[in-house]
Amino acid sequence: MNRIYFGLLIATLLVAYTASAQTLRTGDSIGAAQVDAIYADIEKLYIDLHHNPELAFHEERTAATLAARVRALGYEVTTGVGGTGVVAILKNGPGPIVMLRTELDALPIEEKTGLPFASTVKTKSDAGEIVPVAHMCGHDIHMSAWVGTAELMAKNRERWHGTLMLVGQPAEEIVAGATAMLRDGLFTRFPKPDYALGMHDEHALPAGVIGFHPGYFRANSTSLDMTVYGTGGHGAFPQSAIDPVVLAARIVLGLQTIVSRENNPIDPAVITVGSIHGGSASNIIPDQVKLQITVRSLDPAVHKRLLAAIERQATGEALAANAPKEPLIETRSNTDAVYNDPELTQRMVAAARAVLGPDRVVEMPAQMGGEDFSQFGLAGVRAVLLHVGAVDAEKLEASRKSGVPVPGVHSPLWAPEREPTIKAAISAETAILMDLLNGK
Repeated sequence: MNRIYFGLLIATLLVAYTASAQTLRTGDSIGAAQVDAIYADIEKLYIDLHHNPELAFHEERTAATLAARVRALGYEVTTGVGGTGVVAILKNGPGPIVMLRTELDALPIEEKTGLPFASTVKTKSDAGEIVPVAHMCGHDIHMSAWVGTAELMAKNRERWHGTLMLVGQPAEEIVAGATAMLRDGLFTRFPKPDYALGMHDEHALPAGVIGFHPGYFRANSTSLDMTVYGTGGHGAFPQSAIDPVVLAARIVLGLQTIVSRENNPIDPAVITVGSIHGGSASNIIPDQVKLQITVRSLDPAVHKRLLAAIERQATGEALAANAPKEPLIETRSNTDAVYNDPELTQRMVAAARAVLGPDRVVEMPAQMGGEDFSQFGLAGVRAVLLHVGAVDAEKLEASRKSGVPVPGVHSPLWAPEREPTIKAAISAETAILMDLLNGK
């Protein structure tokens, strides 16, 4: 996020953000009293989910917990969609079909928050390694709000009509779960929604403030594995070998020129080489080196050019080095940019502002983080992803003054301010769903 924009945004928000900001407005579409009444139970659920995280496509306990909750509320529940996904349907007469998505999975990160309910889970990854697991992206926040919203929508069904479709999606962290659910018939076995809403916690906004961005909001994201080939030999006789370490280094430097010299500076783009491995000893030239690369952009056309340029640069460097063969480039994961339908975004903003107030629903910049919520929009559903601030306002102000960033999502120190964040998410979600399900 642009630091100047960030500072101005936080300063503006803090002027309006008073002690009363953590209490939802009265007179909203469902009522602050109803949100407050269920919060203690929802907080227990949050603590349970936080303490018992599961990795992508292994969210068996998590899915079962959510399925049991919404089944008890009267939803028709199907589990095992796209692996471990959950679909819960509440039909309430004729009207629109509206989808609310949450994510189920956690990250292979060791939690270091020091919270009394911090995760201590360790498990075997799909690669066979023992790894720590923790909800360091806030999916436990999202799930808790999802259940709270499900409860209030069920209790207030006389105030809306149509079909509410709740989706618990696996494997968002590896951007594979949305596609898996769609391939398993999410929009054919179940009603195809007219609208879809997602909510994600945010470290750059005060807790309880909703952030929105019309148009492209979250980035195209592609993870590449590149294998660079050479001819191994003795480190003392480099003339008898073709050194893939030097070749890989030249490729890494060359890739940096794609963004700096081939891309329009006003089109956001990122190429990062996050991992490079090769060789086993100082005096041995290996025969190959492996690189791992992430590629990010907002514009799909820009993304296509970036990927083509990476292949061209790598192939050209290999040719220049007389490598025995071209580098092998494999796509490990890919998701498209999240596009927030502009008209629908403004409608959702209006509904959320009616509940939370205009100062607590603010426009924010687009981000380069990926999110496979994009796949629902590409499947033909008008979709919007919103963010909900999750950081204490005073800490954000101190960060702005010092220049030292607060811990963000995917940090082992990520600890959202759970009560204002969950309450605001429930309030915004229910207000938006009520508006959409009144067929206006």
